[in-house]
Amino acid sequence: MPTTAFSHTVAQAEQAGRTPTRRTVDVTDVRELTPGVVRFTFRDEFIAANTEPGQFVNLYSHNPQHLMPRPFGVSEVDGDKVSLIFAVVGYGTEEFAALTAGDHVDVLGPLGKPFNIRTDADYLLVGGGLGIPPLLEAAQALSERADCHTTAVLGYRAEHFADVYAAKYADEVHSIDESEGNVLTLLERLWPGLQEGGRELIILSCGPTPMMKAVAEWAAKRGVDAQLCMEQRMGCGYGTCVACTVDTRDGREKVCEAGPVFTAHQLGWDNK
Repeated sequence: MPTTAFSHTVAQAEQAGRTPTRRTVDVTDVRELTPGVVRFTFRDEFIAANTEPGQFVNLYSHNPQHLMPRPFGVSEVDGDKVSLIFAVVGYGTEEFAALTAGDHVDVLGPLGKPFNIRTDADYLLVGGGLGIPPLLEAAQALSERADCHTTAVLGYRAEHFADVYAAKYADEVHSIDESEGNVLTLLERLWPGLQEGGRELIILSCGPTPMMKAVAEWAAKRGVDAQLCMEQRMGCGYGTCVACTVDTRDGREKVCEAGPVFTAHQLGWDNK
């Protein structure tokens, strides 16, 4: 789509309070961070300017038989370039990982409800595995503020593939793999020092559901508010297919629409 035509489409969408429709963008870089984990970068001025931490984008296969998009949390924005980090686990991610700079892909976004990072507080970013990428964008956004301190607590099965990206933006980065323990191991180690700051502490977390439940319970026992970015299988990504529902205090909610970010209280994970 020519730039002028796309700019007109963006203007119409914004005027209607919506995001622009699915469009074709340029791939600028695809690199393997560790075996099976890829950092994928494309150019899209609208997503780069409008995405907020915790939101996601849909990528669409070139194969017309594969109708459903794949949702990925944004990990970093650089000018008009948007980066994602994902594991290669099936034909969709295999296709995207095989693309190279100069190729094209269809995208839609940004989608979903982001983290609330407006509070003047210190932030603890707790991520597990492929749940880490949205927290990298949160660290990037928080690094632009002078009124908060960010501590990244990252858990991996083995390779620490995201530490270098977290270190660009977080004030502190602590990571662990399964040979040593998990993120709760790190949280226990860090807790005495975190208390010394004397400021409100807010947890932002993303990762496997059992990990996030454990983090939410750990936070609740210490009077710390937690926001959880849910990892859920999605069909459409924008509220039509009802494939991504989760239980909340208010009943079943669609993760792509009411989330992916929920508070621990909304999910009933704070034992209140």
